[in-house]
Formats: sequence, C-alpha cells, structure tokens
Amino acid sequence: MGTPLLWLLFNLFVLLAIALDLGVFHRRPHKMSIREALTWSLVWVGLSVLFGLGVVRFAGEHRGLEFFTGYVIEKALSADNLFLFLVIFRAFGVDETVQHRVLEWGILGALVMRGAMIAAGAELIQRFTWIQYIFGAFIVFAGVHMLFVKKENVHPERNAISRFLSKHLRVTQGYRGLNFFAREGGKLLATPQLVVLLIVEVTDIGMAVDSIPAIFGITHDAFLVYTSNVFAILGLRAMYFLLAGVLGRLRFLTAGLSVVLAFVGGKMILEPWFPISIEVSLGVVAGLLVIAVLASLVLPPKGESAK
Repeated sequence: MGTPLLWLLFNLFVLLAIALDLGVFHRRPHKMSIREALTWSLVWVGLSVLFGLGVVRFAGEHRGLEFFTGYVIEKALSADNLFLFLVIFRAFGVDETVQHRVLEWGILGALVMRGAMIAAGAELIQRFTWIQYIFGAFIVFAGVHMLFVKKENVHPERNAISRFLSKHLRVTQGYRGLNFFAREGGKLLATPQLVVLLIVEVTDIGMAVDSIPAIFGITHDAFLVYTSNVFAILGLRAMYFLLAGVLGRLRFLTAGLSVVLAFVGGKMILEPWFPISIEVSLGVVAGLLVIAVLASLVLPPKGESAK
C-alpha cells in the first residue's frame, strides 16, 4: 500500500521526531524518571494507534489488522530484548544520565539497517515465493532457540565485537560526557560510549533477524512491515527506562514469545494449505503475550514467597 509519497512523508516524520527528541526534548543529559518514561511511552503508543487507525480508514480493516499484529509482535520482542541493553550498559558502566542518548543514536542506526533488511526481504519474497518457507522454518527455529538462551549469562564486554573494537580503535580511558569522540594529545580518539553504541547496533541486528521475518509471516506489504517496526522501536528508549526495574519479573515473557514465533513460523509454512485469518493471528499473538505477562506477575519466582 505504500506509494512513494507515503514512504517519503513517513520517513520525514521519523527524522523530524528524532531531531526533536535529540535536539529539543532531551538536549541536556539527565536520568529519565519513571513518569517521563511513562509519558513518552504513551505518546509513542498513541501515535502508533492513530497510524494504525489511519491504515484502517484508508486501506481497509485487513491492512490495519496486519499493521497492529506486526506492531504487537515487534513491541513484545523489543521488550524481551531490552534486558540485553540493560546488561550492556551495566557491563560498560554507562551512566544513567547518558543512556538515553546512546539508545537514541542506536535507534537511528537501527532504522537505516532495518529499512535495508525489509527492502531485501520484500524483494526476495516477491522474486522467490518459496523463500517464505525458509523464513518460516527459521522463525520456528528462532522460537525454539529462544527458550534455551540464558540472557543472564551474556557478557558483552567479552564478546568478539568488543574485543575487535578495543583492538582496532584507539579508545579513551574514560567517558567524555555525551561525546563519542575526543581529542587527546592532538589525536582523535573514540570514547567507550562509541564502543557501547556499536555493540547496541550489532545487538539490534540480531533482534531484527528474528522480528522482521516474523512480521513478513503476517504481511508481505513492505510498507506495513517497515512502519510497524519503526513505531515499535521509536518508543524503545522510553520503554527501556519504564521497564528496566521490572524486566527480571517478566520471567515467562521469553517463553510466550517463543510460542508466538513458532506460531508465526508455522503459519508462514502452512499458509498455502491451511490459511489463518489475520483476525485469528492477532488474537493468538495477543492472547499468548497476555498469558505470559499475567503468569509472570501472578506466579512468583522459585524461592520467592508470595506476599
């Protein structure tokens, strides 16, 4: 449904939103409060809902439900992967007052990379229809694999990317405020903040490898895949500060997401023989996520007595 004009206008909106966020609303470094994070989360969710309603109004209910289903999947996957960002920031000792700046620049890079990945995915599906079976099998595998990955054991400061950057970049001994580069002794050096940003970008690529094929399992419309991705990750920074304190309690979210991915992958593989309506897909995805969240809140972790 995306005409060249719609693509242009939507990307101009995104660039304007990021420019205002970086240059006006969060110009000064500060720790984002829960109230501020909640406000911005509601703003982005509200804008996403308005956009989805616009899709319903001008492109029909079916397209609108495709957008909302893709948005819910991407938002949920983003929430689950926020734990990785938390681990990265703690491992590198990133001050809470500048974490939002790293996330904002990371989101800007993610938009570019995801746009390229979505364009490539749409072209592949259009040229080779059988590629959807490969995507579907990969999504099922990603869902099963998600159950066995222990995020608590991730050490980003020890991974190959961190070692490569530390070896090939001249990095300052400490942070330099909001700066990604600093001059010392007449030489331009990278700061640890740049290293963290690059690791966040690479982490997001790993997230996108799961989420983008999953949304293609819902719709083949590249514009809907792109916009649902963009709206989900534009609110990622605020959601990080809103959920950082409770991420550990959502212990069943990963399990719920793994079932969601398996469902979407199976739907993609079986579509020619057993088509599933978008209404049913949205109901299944939303239902699984609600059950996972409620189970996390109601059932305390082992060793923790209910109060």
